[in-house]
Amino acid sequence: MLLLWPTFRSVIASTVPGVTYQLGWTTLPGLRGLSVSEFRATPTNVPDNEKGVAVSFASETARDSFLRHLEEYFAPRRFTNAADAFDTVKAYVLLRGAGN
Repeated sequence: MLLLWPTFRSVIASTVPGVTYQLGWTTLPGLRGLSVSEFRATPTNVPDNEKGVAVSFASETARDSFLRHLEEYFAPRRFTNAADAFDTVKAYVLLRGAGN
């Protein structure tokens, strides 16, 4: 289980120059637990970190590459509840996405 600090609840968009995107994903039930997939990025001027996570990308290529990486990384993962899935994906995106 991934331990999360309270700072992940009040995150602002990454300060990397480029376009800021609101990332979202789908959480689906399965026989082995919940899975996350269908990662998407929507350009935004007003990040909403309660329903997803905002991150900036320098280019569309970087954005698309990161979305593919998320699909591959989370494909085998299963979660016991939706809150765990949401917080884990959000934390991963914030830690990994900041390096774009």
